[in-house]
Amino acid sequence: MPGTTPLVDRSPPEARTRRRRLRACHECDWVVALPALKGGEKAECPRCGHTLVRRHHFPAQRSMALSITALTALILSVAFPFVSFSVGGIGNQIELSQTATTLIGFHQPIVAVVVILTIVVLPALYLLGVIWLQYGLLREQALPASRDIARSLSHLTPWMMADVFIIGALVSLIKVAGIAQIELGMSFWAFCAFAIFLLLTTQSLDADWMWFSLKGEPLAPEGTITGETAFFQGLTGCATCGLINRLSSHEKSYCARCHERLHARLPHSLQRTWALLGAAAVMYIPANLYPIMTTTSLGDSTPSTIIGGVVELLQMGSWPVAAVIFIASVIVPVSKFVALVWLCLVVKRSDELNAVGRTRLYRVTEFIGRWSMVDVFVVAILVALIRAGSLMSITPGPAALAFGAVVALTMLAAMSFDPRLIWDSPLPRQERLFSGSKENIDG
Repeated sequence: MPGTTPLVDRSPPEARTRRRRLRACHECDWVVALPALKGGEKAECPRCGHTLVRRHHFPAQRSMALSITALTALILSVAFPFVSFSVGGIGNQIELSQTATTLIGFHQPIVAVVVILTIVVLPALYLLGVIWLQYGLLREQALPASRDIARSLSHLTPWMMADVFIIGALVSLIKVAGIAQIELGMSFWAFCAFAIFLLLTTQSLDADWMWFSLKGEPLAPEGTITGETAFFQGLTGCATCGLINRLSSHEKSYCARCHERLHARLPHSLQRTWALLGAAAVMYIPANLYPIMTTTSLGDSTPSTIIGGVVELLQMGSWPVAAVIFIASVIVPVSKFVALVWLCLVVKRSDELNAVGRTRLYRVTEFIGRWSMVDVFVVAILVALIRAGSLMSITPGPAALAFGAVVALTMLAAMSFDPRLIWDSPLPRQERLFSGSKENIDG
């Protein structure tokens, strides 16, 4: 009923303003004017293809419903048994939280903290933040601290790994199913539902609509020209809320709408990326040389490295599981490392023919990094589950911490790399292609 629909869901930003709203692409720095969008439509950068805005039907109500559902599923997943196993009359049953707490008993507190943060704590904070924001918008009066909470959501998203944990759980159960009887608890199914609804919640969040509803949209700086890069106009687009701001040459600049720190380019982007990649390369050596876990069966202990675990799965005939572990633990980290090294080396030699391809490579590199955590989650689940003394038990090895560090460092390296640097080299042919679309707009 239109009369009872909240303003935030009743009309999109384009219907509440008579002026064109401008954006500077986060990946190529091209200034464009957003078109009027309907539900289910999106606006892409004409230069690099990056999605600038994705519009949803009833965004506040949609995100509110999905986040409440996801949070309910998370509560159920921590309140009931997760999985149990039995072999030779001896068994064990664990809850979701034990995948982290058990690691503390084996002197792996850092890995334990990472596991509980990525699968429970950070997702819970994210969902609570979404509920807080959307509730305020639906009642047409933003709640306290809404701006700070909205700003933090984009920073939390890359570190939530419930979907990766589900893959790790499936790999663990397949490994154990050949030697023991497995029973899935209610918590397992609740966590699967939680992972799905968490993913749907992150995809349903219309940040453009949300920020407009929270704080409106201040005018773009006078004289802003579309069809040009923001950098050469002394401007930059906020990476959090999208607003175009003018940079100050004398002091630190902050976004006029969300108060996020602004940079024309990420400070020391290449230097930070190189440093993080170097640290990741150093940690990758012990991650592969040392055992990631040790399996004890009938009093006989067998340490297993990452590659050794893949070989063992192949010998058992578990080709699909071996492929998942090999891709996540070997192919993905190495590919990400090589891709970022190559991007850093050729960033100053980009041209209009390969800039789009290199930008797409960066997107893939940034997306796949978190999936390497599968092996760490496999270790966490097996260590908590397989605890039958000398008959059968699994303990974590030093490689678990080293490999977790590799994943975190490569993720940070991808975040430190500024893809706009790819487009900063002279692009004469591209300039000709876009010269006809330039338009002076006084916001």
